[in-house]
Amino acid sequence: MYRRTFIQSGSLLAGSLLLPDQMLAAFGTADRKIRVGVIGCGDRGKGLIHISRELPEAFEVVGICDVLSFRFDEAKKQSPQAKWKTYKDYQSLLDNKNIDAVFIATPLNMHFPIAVAALKAGKHVYLEKTMTYNITEALDLVKIVDAHPDQVLQVGHQYRYAPVYYRVKQMIEEGYLGKVTQVESRWDRNNNWRRPVADPALERQINWRMYKAYSGGLMAELLSHQIDFINWAFNTNPDEIMATGGIDFYKDGRETFDNVQVMFRYAKAGMIGNFGTTLANERDSYQFRIKGSKGTVSLLVNEAIYYPENSMRKELETVDGVTGATKMVWDKNGGIPIPSEGPPHDSTYYALKDFHKSIINKTKPDSNVNTGAKTAICVHLANKALYNNTIERWDNNLY
Repeated sequence: MYRRTFIQSGSLLAGSLLLPDQMLAAFGTADRKIRVGVIGCGDRGKGLIHISRELPEAFEVVGICDVLSFRFDEAKKQSPQAKWKTYKDYQSLLDNKNIDAVFIATPLNMHFPIAVAALKAGKHVYLEKTMTYNITEALDLVKIVDAHPDQVLQVGHQYRYAPVYYRVKQMIEEGYLGKVTQVESRWDRNNNWRRPVADPALERQINWRMYKAYSGGLMAELLSHQIDFINWAFNTNPDEIMATGGIDFYKDGRETFDNVQVMFRYAKAGMIGNFGTTLANERDSYQFRIKGSKGTVSLLVNEAIYYPENSMRKELETVDGVTGATKMVWDKNGGIPIPSEGPPHDSTYYALKDFHKSIINKTKPDSNVNTGAKTAICVHLANKALYNNTIERWDNNLY
């Protein structure tokens, strides 16, 4: 069955696994340019500005906002020809009737109030991950978005928009991995996250990721992407969360952990998910493995390799007597590379394509307030387990 499916679809190696309809629709021709205001011009905000310039038919940045004035100079160095207006106060930007949508890339603690203000001002919202700082805000934002049906809110879990991730989701659904029981995820860096601070009074504003009042730490900033993909690919959520971690390397006054390991038990799906990261070693960098009874998929950001189990390998190697198809071609490690569709782009490129399509067609984006809330709850429960040394459990009556 699997061999025939590979043959009929041209095989994974030929790159012919089809993307879902909603992904293909996102590649359609734009028919209206969206005027955007960017709130938060740190690294991520400037990144969104850069990607939007690759989609000139879809977006025009007309205003930028930040509480730190030097961010304006940084943004203008990146885009010297830009003629946007600058704002120190986000409400003043939202009052500009010439702005259709906003990109929100602020510290996590400000995601909720700015998103709510933007929706009330009639703007569409691209809200960076993690969606909200805590569970209460996540549940409230779901209600507020429902009360504003004419506005689109998309959450920036952009890795689920990478074409190769759609392929992997399709493979899971079509049974190539069999029964999945284990997920192994790492995102390691050898970087202390600290930015230089000329004025000590600005320490917490610049290095906000290291302080609990502003940040969800490593769970929110890195591991939320893989957690979101598992929620999406298996239509599930963890039932039980266990975790450990600490400030094990950077003894510099930070509050968020620099070394974490979290285990999710997906009881209903019969899976265990292990999610870990350290800021003191980058050897493994980004690794994401999904293990099933018939095969494993190893994912990088824009690449994936399928490693079938022995029984599945034999089935795939069987030559189809009717079609005369040749044997599968393997890499040196016994895997089948899963190619991307066309030239690779940053996954944010595809995410912004979906944001534009959703605005134009008045549809819900793939990464929306409901999926964003589920992942935000996962992140918050993981942090509770980390910092309180507790076992946390999903409350089905809550969400």
